[in-house]
Amino acid sequence: MSQDLVTFEIDGQTLQAPKGTMLIDVADDANIRIPRFCYHRKLSVAANCRMCLVEVEKAPKPLPACATPVMEGMKVYTRSPLALAAQKGTMEFLLINHPLDCPICDQGGECELQDVAMGYGESVSRYTEAKRVVHDRDIGPLIETEMTRCIHCTRCVRFAEEIAGVRELGATGRGEQMRIGTYVEHTVSHELSGNVIDLCPVGALTAKPSRYRARAWEYQQAASIAAHDGVGSNLFVHTYNGRVMRVVPRENDAVNETWISDRDRFSYTGLDAPDRLTRPRIKVGGEWRDASWEEALAMAADGLRAADPARIGALLSPSLTLEEFYLAQSVLRGIGAGDIDHRLGQLDFRDDAVAPLFPWLGSSIEDLEHADAVLLVGCNPRREAPMLAHRLRKAGLKGARISVVHAHGVDLTYPTDAQLLGDVRSQVLALAGVAARLKDQGKKLPKLLSDVVAAAFTEDEATVEAQRRIAVALSEGQQAQVLLGADAIASPAFSTLRALAGWIARQTGARLGYLAAGGNAAGAWLAGCVPTRTVGGAVAEPAGSDIRTMLAQGRDAFVLAGIDPDCDFADPMPARRALRDARLVVALNAFANPALEEVADVLLPVATAFETSGTLVNAEGRWQSFRAVATAPGDVRPGWKAWRVLGNLLNVSGIDYLDSRAVRDAVKAQLPDAAFSNQVDLRLAQAEVPDSASGLVRMQVQGLHSCDPLVRRAGPLQDAPEGRRAATVRIHPQSAGAHADGARVRLRQGRRDAELTLVHDETVPVGVAVTVAGNPALADLDVPGTPVTLARA
Repeated sequence: MSQDLVTFEIDGQTLQAPKGTMLIDVADDANIRIPRFCYHRKLSVAANCRMCLVEVEKAPKPLPACATPVMEGMKVYTRSPLALAAQKGTMEFLLINHPLDCPICDQGGECELQDVAMGYGESVSRYTEAKRVVHDRDIGPLIETEMTRCIHCTRCVRFAEEIAGVRELGATGRGEQMRIGTYVEHTVSHELSGNVIDLCPVGALTAKPSRYRARAWEYQQAASIAAHDGVGSNLFVHTYNGRVMRVVPRENDAVNETWISDRDRFSYTGLDAPDRLTRPRIKVGGEWRDASWEEALAMAADGLRAADPARIGALLSPSLTLEEFYLAQSVLRGIGAGDIDHRLGQLDFRDDAVAPLFPWLGSSIEDLEHADAVLLVGCNPRREAPMLAHRLRKAGLKGARISVVHAHGVDLTYPTDAQLLGDVRSQVLALAGVAARLKDQGKKLPKLLSDVVAAAFTEDEATVEAQRRIAVALSEGQQAQVLLGADAIASPAFSTLRALAGWIARQTGARLGYLAAGGNAAGAWLAGCVPTRTVGGAVAEPAGSDIRTMLAQGRDAFVLAGIDPDCDFADPMPARRALRDARLVVALNAFANPALEEVADVLLPVATAFETSGTLVNAEGRWQSFRAVATAPGDVRPGWKAWRVLGNLLNVSGIDYLDSRAVRDAVKAQLPDAAFSNQVDLRLAQAEVPDSASGLVRMQVQGLHSCDPLVRRAGPLQDAPEGRRAATVRIHPQSAGAHADGARVRLRQGRRDAELTLVHDETVPVGVAVTVAGNPALADLDVPGTPVTLARA
């Protein structure tokens, strides 16, 4: 290692660094400040702003520190007269066309240009000619443009190309006539697009939802964690008078680096939704009225106390905090109720016995970018977990062989080795075909999978070749990964997909991982919010019923937490029927839409993740605690406190915790010390070939902006293209018949239908209709994976 180091000086300070390291990086590490605009450590070097010019001994002119590698014996001066003259000259040129509108600029007070101009600018400009003016373009509901302020640093352009992988922004023209914008008039819609707001060093790109709501110096900043997927991105939340005004990334290279998804950035806009629940409400004589917390909790406790514990069901959102999960199951099991489940989107529970301790990713998030072979089974990372998609993109650009088994073509931002697409049966047979190729390599196939693999026989050469490529890639990979995504977990054939994926992973030496829906599915498993497990994975005695059984059989009483009944269930019809028929439904929710008001009897207003403290466990098993960063409106209370008081009213002992940290520590104390494995025990697994479905089959996939109640109420996200996608049905043109692209159609299943916008999509296999989970319009349809028909709306 020492042979690769070079010794040099910066401002008289002797330093060492690996050969080839750029001067600006070394200076930053040594706390030597060099001004810059275009440089960003996560982006390629552009060296076009010239603000980082420094004097290098024996060099004929100042050199850009961002593009000058260190060399043995080099002497650098960042504050010499030559360096300062170059930096001040650059600053003067940058300010020639920049408008003097700092008092009305949303970036004022946190602007890099302002900061640098204070040190390197002059108080009076020598430029007296007319300044340029650039026409602004509307690039969507998330990003506001004021391109006259642009200084052509091209950070946004490089981000779109290098990080996002979608060239939505670019530069046209040259010199003073250069313009940054979209090549054609369209919305910037990538799931990470909001990061250009943070990257922009001036006020050219700002957040549209928070524009002009407060000045930068008026914000209070607090750290928090994103609660919308299994990544748990680190955030800074900016508040004003206790209200959330905006969200920005908090750097954590092990989790989200310096980026966050648009979903994490703008979900706060749903906090002030019209149906926000701000005070307890009870239904008396079929009419709703406001109540005190004491009255509402007493009604809930009396109803639960009167019900048969075997006839009480609890349905919990997978995005609740660990503390809420733990106290919920403690209270319910304390009164003898064991029907507790958070797997709202799951349909197949036949192989619960082989489920791991929690749906673990199989590796750290950071390691995912070093994988050299990945098989995504029912997983669209760009919509399920955008920051994992970013890690996979980095792996793909390094040459990883990434393949997909899914309902439709997955639009990834890097090349894929193979994509095997189709309905439930087709996906099972595609994965079974990969197992068959491994069997051809001499791998011993267990009896459980023999019939499934035999049914995968096909003479289609393209399919066989794709299966062979996947098998070879996983077998040859040194860091191979098989990842079961939320769409696989929601599949009616999940147990079969898991058995096949588990066997393939074991035979190839790949790591098996899961990416479950929700921001805290891992925490729900660890806290014991599944009917067959208690805290730490201990076996529940007796075992309760899963959500599908509960809803099919009905219960006398239900407790709901964080759920929209018309959006969150995989099979919403039996859910709504069971809730309507129950004698008591208690809902702990932040919002109360008409669907919830129809079935509930008691509404308890609980805080969102912005307004409470708690812990989220991400898909790699990382525990991340956070505190309340905003003031809850009205009589809203933290969910964990509501569960604690409810437990006290029900005479449940051992839950008198004073704060959320005590609850978290109680859970940790009950976790097993031993490591666990994601490998599937095929002796307990279930596998069968799904029946063939004729005609057009509806397949449901996860939605980027329809994943949970808060995101569904975030207006700017719903106005974005991904938000509008939830109201569509995507069908191959050959399957659409006479129905035109963009037409309103009725998607019918039996006597029930849903009105949607038809989108012709050639990435969808013929015979498949793809809808997006979380759309209330689908609440009247049958379970996904079954035939549908199209009719004119």
